Amino acid sequence: MIEHLQNFKKFQPLLQELVARDIKIKYRRSVLGVLWTLLNPLFMMVVLSVVFSNLFKMDIENFPLYLLSGQLVFNFFSDSTTNSMSAIIGNASLIKKIYVPKYLFVISRVFSSFINLMASFTALLLVMVAMRAELHWTVLLIPIPLMLLVLFCLGVGLILSAITVKFRDIMHLYSVFTTALMYLTPVIYPMSMLPDWLRPIVRLNPITNILIMFRDVMLNNSLLDLKSLLLAVIEAVVALLAGLWVFYKNQDEFILNI
Repeated sequence: MIEHLQNFKKFQPLLQELVARDIKIKYRRSVLGVLWTLLNPLFMMVVLSVVFSNLFKMDIENFPLYLLSGQLVFNFFSDSTTNSMSAIIGNASLIKKIYVPKYLFVISRVFSSFINLMASFTALLLVMVAMRAELHWTVLLIPIPLMLLVLFCLGVGLILSAITVKFRDIMHLYSVFTTALMYLTPVIYPMSMLPDWLRPIVRLNPITNILIMFRDVMLNNSLLDLKSLLLAVIEAVVALLAGLWVFYKNQDEFILNI
């Protein structure tokens, strides 16, 4: 374990360069550049609020904030895991030339998505100020669900990056999966509108649990539910351990398939 930590520290400057490169590539030749990470969630919030506000206005007191918080969490999951799929394939030329811990490429994709997440979080704070929503002290607990979200996404990203090296079709199928998963996550709708038979299915989605915790501390002035927190910790740790196991089991064969 100590050896792995020392190895990670040794290549930390490279990780920083990879994160910076991913961000630069994403916004290359864009006039507004990184500012789009702030504008995108705001524009989507406006569009979706206009479409769905009348439908859910009886169930959700402050729908724009409810919607933006849901977008923030789910978009990070979708963006980080989608980008992680091509982490190994996209760096094939570098992997073939020199030795680099291959997991760094996946971490860099998740970290660059996390920077976008922080920009979206800033957008959420700005909307709360603009709408004169009360900012409760429970917001200080927000790092907990965000940290669990990052660990869960990193685990899923490690699995996807390893499998995609052999099975490229996953890159095309995954967008269909994330679309279906979004509708099984209470991003747009409240849990109260779901029929009784569907609620347990939506609850099985790990993103649902993290999203509810995020909204509780950010919008509802509620402390974290210990049962939900324990479940989220277990899901994040299991996903991360599974990701590390799958990745390390397959990494020696990457060079043969990229």
